[in-house]
Amino acid sequence: MTTATHGRVPAVSDAFYEVLEETACQAYVMALKDIPPDVRRGLAHAVERESSERAVAVMRTMLEAIELGDRDMLVCQDTGIPIYWVRIGTAAFVDGDRIRQAIETGVRRATLETPFRSSIVHPVERVNRQDSTGEGIPVLHFDFEPGIGHLSLLMMPKGSGSENWSFLRMLVPADGDEAIRSFALQAVVEAGGRACPPLVVGIGLGGSSDQCVSLAKIATARPVGQRHPDPKVAAFEEALLEDINTLGIGPQGLGGDTTALDVHVERAWTHNSMNPVAVNMQCWRGERRRARIAYDDLSVDWGYWW
Repeated sequence: MTTATHGRVPAVSDAFYEVLEETACQAYVMALKDIPPDVRRGLAHAVERESSERAVAVMRTMLEAIELGDRDMLVCQDTGIPIYWVRIGTAAFVDGDRIRQAIETGVRRATLETPFRSSIVHPVERVNRQDSTGEGIPVLHFDFEPGIGHLSLLMMPKGSGSENWSFLRMLVPADGDEAIRSFALQAVVEAGGRACPPLVVGIGLGGSSDQCVSLAKIATARPVGQRHPDPKVAAFEEALLEDINTLGIGPQGLGGDTTALDVHVERAWTHNSMNPVAVNMQCWRGERRRARIAYDDLSVDWGYWW
């Protein structure tokens, strides 16, 4: 860190933003090539439990695609919308606009230097810059960690197959838990095979309408098999996962016992006369990559979750 200070907090060095740019670039490419270990385990366990020979064959093909990614290939041609969840430690001063610029440049570099196909277009004219950026893209979500001496970055590319099947319903408290369950099941049925199952189904509860959808999306990034810390919510996740896997949609919609690898719920307090519920799905790849950049020595620690 430099000797410059803002109040009582030292400012990060200019080199920090260079490291952030490079890290954002690498995280995008890694997310597209290196499928998280929890997803690999989830698929392998699903193969062992699956009763449909066709579903087993499909999931074995998915596991083979993951192995190809380990050989430095993209696991899927859909490079998605680049989404970054950024947690800023408050032990040093950082410039928010420079963070945004560094991540955007990293996204552009990842696309052009790898290279891979850009999926980002103008919403009306459908013009593609061919660099995975545009107005409002990459999508950035910011949060803060008091007293922490690093910045954490979670990169999640969100493809159109799963993202097209996003749902929001403004329930009221009187509807109860059964309405949440029914809405989630209806969403999975409507998506069918088009969201590239087996899925990770994210459910957002509470907050405002936009916050609820954001909660559902970050829920899909939680590692497969990791339960919500609230036992009641964890039990709901497990019960809903069991219900979803009785639908018979199966891998790629071709039938079987494995429509979802997991169900994750994230929540926020909300208005006393409303209960927003959102459903967001992540396809079978569960792509994501996490990095932490230390403010003091600019070292980078890689992982898959916070």
